[in-house]
Amino acid sequence: MASSKTLEVGDVAPDFSLPGTGGKSYSLSQFRGQTVVLVFYPGDETLVCTKQLCSYNNELQQFAQVNAQILAISAQDVASHEAFAMNHGFKFPLLADTDKTVADLYSVTGLMGLPRRSVFVIDPKGTIKYLHRAVLGVTFRPVSELIEAVATA
Repeated sequence: MASSKTLEVGDVAPDFSLPGTGGKSYSLSQFRGQTVVLVFYPGDETLVCTKQLCSYNNELQQFAQVNAQILAISAQDVASHEAFAMNHGFKFPLLADTDKTVADLYSVTGLMGLPRRSVFVIDPKGTIKYLHRAVLGVTFRPVSELIEAVATA
């Protein structure tokens, strides 16, 4: 299923199904017809990840205005995600990619097997319209940049 090709803008985003917060399983295909902002982050309760996801959560209304659904993925398990989401009041699902299958599909597995901080904007038809893979995960893409990417998707 995984290919050696690195996904780029214009490619069809690979579908996946992962367990997530709220006791649900989430798949990319269930959001067909809506733009998806797919966020890969290295870890729950880490400094930059917490700032990043809090930033997106605080501006959730902006994403809603452009009909975009945020899905955040990391390798921690659902129990870790539930605690992280509860601590910070996240109103979007955190998905558990414990075996890093989805991170590998999206070519975001980095040093030490951790997912690199990456963001994909996937249009309503399932095509990647924007992507950013961080080389060093010390910064993250601002809401304004993502909203602009969604608006042009």
